[in-house]
Amino acid sequence: MICFGWIEVEKEKRNVFQLAVQRRRRLRAKMYSLIEGAPRAADLESSESVMDNLMGLLRVHVKRGVNLAVRDVRSSDPYVVVKMGNQRLKTRIVKKDVNPEWNDDLTLSITDPDIPVSLTVYDHDTFSKDDKMGDSEFEVRSFIEALKTYTNLEEIPSGTVISRLKPGIDNCLVDESAIYVNNEGKIIQDLFLRLRNVECGEVEIQLQWIHYPGSKTF
Repeated sequence: MICFGWIEVEKEKRNVFQLAVQRRRRLRAKMYSLIEGAPRAADLESSESVMDNLMGLLRVHVKRGVNLAVRDVRSSDPYVVVKMGNQRLKTRIVKKDVNPEWNDDLTLSITDPDIPVSLTVYDHDTFSKDDKMGDSEFEVRSFIEALKTYTNLEEIPSGTVISRLKPGIDNCLVDESAIYVNNEGKIIQDLFLRLRNVECGEVEIQLQWIHYPGSKTF
């Protein structure tokens, strides 16, 4: 009877372990389903280290471009490519508009807050290589530090500005960038970025954090 009871206990332990593994895999699949360009479910096993180090997901809302460069005869067909490490995401193409409104959400997985995010605008061409219309860059550490500091958002009034980043030679900000609590109780950062290596152009974006239980950041 003792031997039989020990076997039953071991079976129960194995069942609990298997359920935990399955739950972890489902969570990983859910997280990756939120990331554009993420590996398929069949490739998740090769992404174990990414998920183990995942701090959370960053939603980059690419709002609009202002006074972009002309690369066709009279206008351009611009789209934006956002890159962070090995991740590469892009917005839709807006036809014949140097003041486009994309309003596209791109989601990045964050494992290292010190890796900068690059943003490049391209002009779509049908029969030739797409032309660059300038590039920019921003960092996410200040935004993540604000998230880690202010965890009691229910006690903070909407509209409260947590931090402000000033334009300078070490960043691409056109204007002051505010990190604040919006009406939904979420921490948001607005950025107006100056494009480099081009005659003119700016891009407006907004950052929002997507939290998930068990992330190593919070």
